[in-house]
Amino acid sequence: MAAPKVAVVGAGVIGLSTALCIAETCPSCSVMVLSDQFSPNTTSDVAAGMLIPHTYPGTPIHVQKQWFKETFTYLFAISNSAEASEAGIHLVSGWQVFKNTPKEELPFWSDVVLGFRPMSEAELQKFPQHRFGQAFTTLKCDCPPYLLWLEKRLKATGVQMYTRKVADLWELHSEYNIVVNCAGIGAHQLVGDEKLFPVRGQVLKVHAPWVKNFIRDGDGLTYIYPGIHRVTLGGTREKESWSLSPDPGATKGIFDRCCSLEPSLRGAQDIKVKVGLRPSRQCVRLQREVLSQGGVKLPVVHNYGHGAGGFSVHRGTAKEAARLVGECIAALQGSSSRAKL
Repeated sequence: MAAPKVAVVGAGVIGLSTALCIAETCPSCSVMVLSDQFSPNTTSDVAAGMLIPHTYPGTPIHVQKQWFKETFTYLFAISNSAEASEAGIHLVSGWQVFKNTPKEELPFWSDVVLGFRPMSEAELQKFPQHRFGQAFTTLKCDCPPYLLWLEKRLKATGVQMYTRKVADLWELHSEYNIVVNCAGIGAHQLVGDEKLFPVRGQVLKVHAPWVKNFIRDGDGLTYIYPGIHRVTLGGTREKESWSLSPDPGATKGIFDRCCSLEPSLRGAQDIKVKVGLRPSRQCVRLQREVLSQGGVKLPVVHNYGHGAGGFSVHRGTAKEAARLVGECIAALQGSSSRAKL
């Protein structure tokens, strides 16, 4: 069979990293990325890019841990390379603080991040409203630079990128042998997934170069994540809201909550407001499916629904999606060799 043609739909962090994994593991493939939006206009561009996993109730913990570990290992190697600055990846230390001691004092990812430990009494004095905390070092991706770095890697590997609005996966069957659906929140309409819903997130990107440590309230709603050039302040989690317009009330609320954790932020300059829709469901949809119409079959691999946790597991889920693409190729080659008999 000729080199299989694979279309990856979606150009956020999931789509680009999935395309890269496919190109790396199936070098005989010809891979194209199709999306109506590329960086800086994707949901991933709004994300803070912190590697602190979100828990998916419908996915076994050992699977989530494997995805996180693979992603952490991959990004840690980049952070130790000459490409760290261009890729926007750096280590950041800080604290996750809780008003009450959580049921789970050791999260499943505690031995993947670096130097995880309970906070000391002296450290907790910085957060008088909080009674318990965890200190650790993790990785942060500055999202627009990382997406551009992924695009550059893809081009170097021979992957082509086209601006195209895909309304129905079936429209690709005459041009491609396999389609990979990384459409994020777009999958709600693209494949009619009723289990997928938006969780609207509003964040502020501010200039506050003196802030060096991350601070995250254990409820996940208030966080301060220092990047290379700007600090991300968050946030909101509004289920089923499709609005991309900034809400001035939410902006004030985010700023005030973050200043209560880090009062020096009152001096932050150049505040920009960003809004994104997290593609949320009970579990990431990572599976093979065969669409068929009139006896014609189109193998599809789905990889979407990462919600708030996309950056923490993107490389792990991309590797799994690439493995599923490999299975689709083997099945196609098997059927084409049987057809020759």
